[in-house]
Amino acid sequence: MRRPFAYIALAPTLIGLTACQAEPNAAPDPNPQDQFWEALSSHCGSAYAGKFVSSDAADANFAGAELIAHVAQCSEERIAIPFHVSTMGEDDKVNWDRSRTWLITRTEAGLRLKHDHRHEDGSEDEVTQYGGDTADEGSARKQDFPVDAFSIELFERVGYTASVTNVWSFEAVAAGSEGAGLAYQLERTVEGGAPEPRFFRVEFDASEEVKAPPAAWGWE
Repeated sequence: MRRPFAYIALAPTLIGLTACQAEPNAAPDPNPQDQFWEALSSHCGSAYAGKFVSSDAADANFAGAELIAHVAQCSEERIAIPFHVSTMGEDDKVNWDRSRTWLITRTEAGLRLKHDHRHEDGSEDEVTQYGGDTADEGSARKQDFPVDAFSIELFERVGYTASVTNVWSFEAVAAGSEGAGLAYQLERTVEGGAPEPRFFRVEFDASEEVKAPPAAWGWE
C-alpha cells in the first residue's frame, strides 16, 4: 500500500495537501519462492533425461553417464527428486546408481534443500541429509541454498573440509512453458572461502519425458 504523501505548491500563497489512495483490489506482489514451488510442482510424476554441462575434472565419470531426474513424490510441504546415474561395471554391463535423492521442503523461513544418500540395501550413507536453507527470496526460476550448520559439522567430521563453503542451487521452469526443465548445481569459490573453486551442474530438458525409473534406494 502506498503511504500518504504531502506536497507544497509552487505558488507562494497556496499550500496543498493530498494523499494517494491504494487501489482497493490491488493484488499483492507474487512471492518468488511460491512461484518456484509452483513451477517445480508442475513436474510432479515426470522423469527427464539429464545432461552434464560443467567441466570439472572431478566429475569426469558423469560426462558419459546416462542421467535421469524423477520428480517422484510431491506434497504441499516436500518434493522428492531421485537422481539416477548409470555406471559401467567391470563386466562392461551398465549398472544404475540410485543412491541420491534431492529433497526440497518448505520451512517457516523459506525453502530447504537436503541430499538423501542411501546404500543399495536402503540404509543411510555416512554422508547424508546435508544441504542448506535459502538466505533470501531468490527468484521464480532459481533458488540458492548455502551450506547450513548441520552440514558444516558433518563435513568437518568426515574430512570434507572444502565442502563447508558449498552453495547449492536448484532451477525450475514450469512444465509446458518455453524452456521447461530443471537444473541442479553445486558451486564453491575461493572468494567464498574455498581452497579452490568447484562447479558441478546438470540440466534436465522437460520437453520430452522418459520412462520413470525404479524407486531410489531406500524409497521403495
